Amino acid sequence: MIWKRDWGLVGRQFAAWLIILALYVAIIAVATAFIKGPVLYFIYGLVFITAFVQFFFSDAIVQKTMHVQLLEDGQNPKLVNMVRGLAEEAGIPMPRVGIIMHPSMTSIPNAFATGRSPRHAVVAVTPRIMELLSEKELRGVLAHEISHIRNRDMLTMTIGSFAVMLAEIILHNSFIIALFGGMRDSEGPGILIYILLIAVTFVIYIVGTMVTMAISRYREFAADRGSGYLTQDPDSLISALCKLSRASDDVSPKKKKEVSGLNAFFITPAISGESVLELFSTHPTLEKRIENLEKVRAEIRGY
Repeated sequence: MIWKRDWGLVGRQFAAWLIILALYVAIIAVATAFIKGPVLYFIYGLVFITAFVQFFFSDAIVQKTMHVQLLEDGQNPKLVNMVRGLAEEAGIPMPRVGIIMHPSMTSIPNAFATGRSPRHAVVAVTPRIMELLSEKELRGVLAHEISHIRNRDMLTMTIGSFAVMLAEIILHNSFIIALFGGMRDSEGPGILIYILLIAVTFVIYIVGTMVTMAISRYREFAADRGSGYLTQDPDSLISALCKLSRASDDVSPKKKKEVSGLNAFFITPAISGESVLELFSTHPTLEKRIENLEKVRAEIRGY
């Protein structure tokens, strides 16, 4: 299925990617100019390994972390058939389907999708979300996750976070860089340039994080749009998001905190506190998501 593009959203994503490209150039230029010898190659190696593991093994890591039990043939046929139908409608291979059994997640209604490509994808839901939502609402949520897979959002976020990873590794290894990265050489940049390196890298890290989070929010908008078009029923996803938001308020802060590190994967974040101008949020606000879906409803109805 091909759904109508939101060109405003496309334009914002394009602008974000231009900033990411500029950050790539900036952080590589800074690293190459200020870090000398083997330490530079060590830093680049760490970034490559981190990106490689994140891209190729994130699905296995997330499954293990969330205690996902993959469904075997004949298990929960209603859920499996729902996912299969949506995958066929979206034109992607059937993803594996699982139940999230993490002790802190069983009482939290949520869902996620992961995998480096449509052929290696997993869609998982918590037991609570299947109890809470109606069939139409659950279908809307699953269509959102299928849209993430169709849009290859795992690849998108891996590429988008590369500059941030490099900046973070430089900051975390600043002591090693100071000792072995040319900072002690008589011809090296010296302590003032070292401080400049850390300051510039920190700025790149903060800006990069904000832009990466913006891309994450845009991907959520796009997945919501995809759900609306796949199901031709954006109102059911609106209803589901409202229910999930209300239910999340009843979950203890301790349980939310235990899984907050995986916020970017969930359809609704485990913790959604008020960030400064929402710049560091992985998800748009509920109000903005509803507004986005109402626009989809108008497009489907032709007005």
